[in-house]
Amino acid sequence: MHPTALLDLTTELLRAVLRLDSPADGIVSAFFRKHKNLGPRERHALAETAYAVLRRRPQLQHLAQSGSGALERRLALLAWAGDSNQLRGAVGPNEQTWRTQVREIDTAGLPEKLRHNLPDWLAGALKLQLGDDDFWQLVAAMDQSAPLDLRVNTLKAKREDILKELQALGVQAAATPHSPWGIRAAGKPALQKLAMFNRGDVEVQDEGSQLLALLVDAKRGEMVVDFCAGAGGKTLALGAAMRSTGRLYAFDVSGHRLDALKPRMARSGLSNVHPAQIVHERDERIKRLAGKIDRVLVDAPCSGLGTLRRNPDLKWRQSPQAVAELQAKQTAILDSAARLLKPGGRLVYATCSLLADENEKVAEAFGAAHADFEPLQAAEVLGKAQVAGAEALVQGPYLRLWPHRHATDGFYAAVWQRR
Repeated sequence: MHPTALLDLTTELLRAVLRLDSPADGIVSAFFRKHKNLGPRERHALAETAYAVLRRRPQLQHLAQSGSGALERRLALLAWAGDSNQLRGAVGPNEQTWRTQVREIDTAGLPEKLRHNLPDWLAGALKLQLGDDDFWQLVAAMDQSAPLDLRVNTLKAKREDILKELQALGVQAAATPHSPWGIRAAGKPALQKLAMFNRGDVEVQDEGSQLLALLVDAKRGEMVVDFCAGAGGKTLALGAAMRSTGRLYAFDVSGHRLDALKPRMARSGLSNVHPAQIVHERDERIKRLAGKIDRVLVDAPCSGLGTLRRNPDLKWRQSPQAVAELQAKQTAILDSAARLLKPGGRLVYATCSLLADENEKVAEAFGAAHADFEPLQAAEVLGKAQVAGAEALVQGPYLRLWPHRHATDGFYAAVWQRR
């Protein structure tokens, strides 16, 4: 594609994502479906430029003030994430000079809010939780793209064999440091073209998400519920851990998300998964299973702020009011899911949020209201599940993962056993 046309398309895409009226990943996917003539390198340049602008929107908008022309075009020039050769022919000498001068500005001298690129309410909450030094380390980590983590489907393959296969394909990859199922691949290989993916030997899953499934520690022959299953990433991990035995219910209020589980389930080779759409957390299906379940995972609806490396638009689309509403929903879901457990059963409450309001506060309120649930130490549970370095993954009794400390998405989990 001619560089001028490519820059024009980038400007058009930025105009769409910066409206912040729907998730950026959906907007980018729809844009690429509309422009099917874009090649892989061009798609990469457009998507990564859009995400770079979303990560540093206040700073880039401030720096772009000195330029001229459409704001989205100026932002595209400053945040361009493709090959610099792709811009040749699209940028005149004046624009090129301006771009060079602005990109040479030392941003360390800018005000704090133009360096952390977070809304004030979120920056304040994270600083309070982490302290100043840790906060800025988190900011730096969230300004980077997330790596590609894979989970080996242990029902079909062994990690060492998949690593050898990736090496033979020229893909740089290594075992994840904590999850015994995980592989971290360098770059962004076209996974869907690889035989191992189409065989169902691997699934894309962040190492932190894998650790949530390991906390559940589902066993052969058990009855297990993934209460908020979504597209089923953790469901599939649980099913493989159960060796496709027992019964694994995948509940969700969204039939659309559960539909996305079906092709993944077919690849996985699992026969013990039973997806079911529920109306709400008090659905009749839940009542019929009360007191019968061995293990329940509640990966609750949350702000998603632990995934800002992948979804930087979330920080601009969330608010304190939305978090308060989510906290109420999380509490209701956790209370309802707890009824499923039989005595001796295990309950795991998890989010991909960084905020204590959605994490510790929800777990502590649940513990205070449910004397029949005994809290378990996450480090001990992970250690028994063959997770390496479990002590480094916890904060008190809870799993607490941070992008800057653990190179995962931000995750939280609390574990209880019903007395």
